[in-house]
Amino acid sequence: MRARDAADGLEHLDDATVLQRLEAAKRAMSRDLLRDPVTLARGLDPTFRLRPHLRLIGDALAGVTSGDYDRLMIFTPPQVGKSTSVGEWFPFWWLCLYPADAVVVTSYGDDLALKRGKTIRSYVEEYGDEYDLRMKAGSGAMQDWSVTLGGGVRSVSVGMGLTGHSANLLIIDDPHKDRADAESEASRIALHDWYSSTALKRLQPDRNAVVGIQTRWHPDDWAGRRLTEEGRIEDGGRWKVIHLPAIANPSKFGPDPLGRRDGDPLPHPKIRTRDRRALLAWWADMKRTSIVRDWHSLAQGDPQPAEGALVSEALLRLIRDTGDGVTPQKIAVAVDPSGGGRDTAGVVGGFLGDDKRVWITRDVSAAMSSAEWSTAACRLAYETDAAVIYVEWNFGRDMAVLALSNSWEALQREGVIPADVLMPAIMPIRAKQGKLLRAEPVAQLMVQDRVRLRGVLTDMEREWSTWMPTDPDSPGRIDASTILVYGLIPEANKGAIVHAPLPTAPQQGTGAAQQSAAAGLYGRRIRR
Repeated sequence: MRARDAADGLEHLDDATVLQRLEAAKRAMSRDLLRDPVTLARGLDPTFRLRPHLRLIGDALAGVTSGDYDRLMIFTPPQVGKSTSVGEWFPFWWLCLYPADAVVVTSYGDDLALKRGKTIRSYVEEYGDEYDLRMKAGSGAMQDWSVTLGGGVRSVSVGMGLTGHSANLLIIDDPHKDRADAESEASRIALHDWYSSTALKRLQPDRNAVVGIQTRWHPDDWAGRRLTEEGRIEDGGRWKVIHLPAIANPSKFGPDPLGRRDGDPLPHPKIRTRDRRALLAWWADMKRTSIVRDWHSLAQGDPQPAEGALVSEALLRLIRDTGDGVTPQKIAVAVDPSGGGRDTAGVVGGFLGDDKRVWITRDVSAAMSSAEWSTAACRLAYETDAAVIYVEWNFGRDMAVLALSNSWEALQREGVIPADVLMPAIMPIRAKQGKLLRAEPVAQLMVQDRVRLRGVLTDMEREWSTWMPTDPDSPGRIDASTILVYGLIPEANKGAIVHAPLPTAPQQGTGAAQQSAAAGLYGRRIRR
């Protein structure tokens, strides 16, 4: 378009002048594309699909050359365009700006590294003339080639020697082959040693940068060790981190780089950005077809160790069941309200079956305010026909009971719950022991096959299979499921929780639902 615009009004000029001006317009347009690697990719490759997260990545990469930082990490789920943008277009863009620089691209295997090197070379051969970037004669090796102005690209697998090769830009692209490789302590030690003793020693003093893109597999993987040892920029450290989980969770990971709210999906190059339904369906399918740890590692960038957890993933798979043929004897909802410095409220549902097992059937836990978690609990109680709502009383005390009562009345006024449906009993409980002493007996009941999961409850399983007794955090799903089990199997409770006292009389002006809660009604909801 710009070249055609430049041609307007040139019909009275001689051919040489017209050609000169058109060439100048073309050069100006080519230079404009060098704003960042993603802009370059979009301008040169008609098949490149620009998405908001790729624009963000392009801006972050441009920040490396502008001197904002010299260490950058990018975490995204697989197949969203990060490797194409960072591992292929970024090195070509860098050479367009600094044709005398040496670029080193590394990955877990020679084949992947070689593929990156071939692609970068193809960009030089196809588009390089526009940027005075040309292959050096006799530079035939795909793994190690140079351009006429002195720079070039070397592509090797991590762990390989770089003796005799300098680097102004070092790209670490998926340094771990898979989970088994990342969970091997020997492999991790070898990778950390290679990075510190070999790769970093090839960086040049005049200009150098390290950019890492990877799937997170383990807390002590390549990225985890770098952040532990060198820290994030916002904490006074060295690394700029772009963390883009498949499903946004600012309450856990901090402000989302794209400004997404909790539950918002990450864009995908092959799905229209505004098609929220399709994006959510895509990520839901990935979640459904992934084991718990893989979903949180690959898709959410939140790796957790399995060693030392109270419950193993294998056990959680064994206790999944459809529950067909089991008759509920008592249905309940359990709530661990948000509070005590934690934003996530645990809200789960289940029942005691005629097989004497507790069946956990629903998990609607999320980052919620008191109005939101109480509404979610009341909805779940109505949907499951629960007879009782157990609610932890430690944070908020009587306010937790009041929040539930108010939410039930509000849902009835809105017509969500019919007016003739009585509210379930509210049973406040108070934890007398720490999380470990409360959770261990429930974990043991899982081992004894006294607790089963109706289907796959991905987020709950993740908390049970990764939470460590030494962890300072307080996962709401573990607390809520523990409350549910203790409520439905009282004999399992060895003093870990006790029923908290209810208000002796309803406060003036309270509604019928609040009076029922204050009176401590206990039993199945009845319909008039």
